[in-house]
Amino acid sequence: MANKILRINSSLFGNNGASTQIIDNLVEQLSAKLTHVEVITRDFSTQAIPHVDGEWIGALMTPEQDKSDEQIAKTQFSDKLIAEVKEADYLVIAAPMYNFNVPSMLKAWFDHLARAGVTFKYTENGPVGLMADKPVFVVTTRGGMHKDTSRDTEVQFIRTFLNFIGLTQIEFIYAEGLNMQDNKEKALVEAEQQVKQAVATV
Repeated sequence: MANKILRINSSLFGNNGASTQIIDNLVEQLSAKLTHVEVITRDFSTQAIPHVDGEWIGALMTPEQDKSDEQIAKTQFSDKLIAEVKEADYLVIAAPMYNFNVPSMLKAWFDHLARAGVTFKYTENGPVGLMADKPVFVVTTRGGMHKDTSRDTEVQFIRTFLNFIGLTQIEFIYAEGLNMQDNKEKALVEAEQQVKQAVATV
């Protein structure tokens, strides 16, 4: 049986994005270590993720037999995104920092995954994630230096959300200062070392 890797590329720059290039390297190294690998890719620069809206909420709340064709399409799209995560053995996410948080389509992807009774539930003891846990690698690229400061709202958000749906095995890989003079090459080399260390733990 194949090991399924779900690769999420949320860079606005597609294949030219630094985060894309780093996760490509990560997936290549991970694939070399595993056997019988199948890679599923979601590239938001070519496959836009629609933001959730009132019509989407309405579609979820409408009984199946009463749904219009448009409502069926809306819910089936979210169902497919959830199924991709459920079926994956490894999740690799490119999460460049834009204006101190994740790209808006990555946030939209998270919103589609958050489904009460499907990916999480509320109990007397608080929320419980319903996703089977699996290794998640998150590559975050930044123009400046933000790690371990109050400006880094991105990492806490990602960790909180993934934990909420049941994913706790999260490894963050950083490439910072990419827009700072004479720092980009050093940052990318350091990120490559982090990738090697992360894959070594698999």
